[in-house]
Amino acid sequence: MRLFIDGDALPNLLKPIIIRSIERVKIETFVVSNKPISVGKSKQIEYIIVEQGADEADNRIVELVLEGDLVITADIPLADRVVSKKAHAIDHRGELYSVENIKQYLAMRNLMEKIRESGEATRGPKPFAQKDAHNFANQLHKFLEKYYTKLS
Repeated sequence: MRLFIDGDALPNLLKPIIIRSIERVKIETFVVSNKPISVGKSKQIEYIIVEQGADEADNRIVELVLEGDLVITADIPLADRVVSKKAHAIDHRGELYSVENIKQYLAMRNLMEKIRESGEATRGPKPFAQKDAHNFANQLHKFLEKYYTKLS
């Protein structure tokens, strides 16, 4: 299992959580973005910068991800593509996307997008908070304990 991070919109509050997890379990990690970003320094991390453009980072992640890998992303269409490849996805607020729930999340996202396109004013997501980072940390820890075989 490898870890992929959709780096373009990664909240800063998650970076120390992620780096501690990477160092603790020594998991091979790829941070994919269309501009230089840093999650932190680790021998386990490889930074991949893709061309500018919509979905370029997403496309590279989908190209590289294998069954059983984990992707950290808030992008629901990317999560859907990852789950369809039998990989796993966790969003920034700690939601674990799965075959059982990803289509529901995708349908809701698409519905909200259509409502916004029709001119209706909608509230966006609530601001990212410490509670969200805590939920993410708990989910990542549980996931790695369950699925990452190198844990002692």
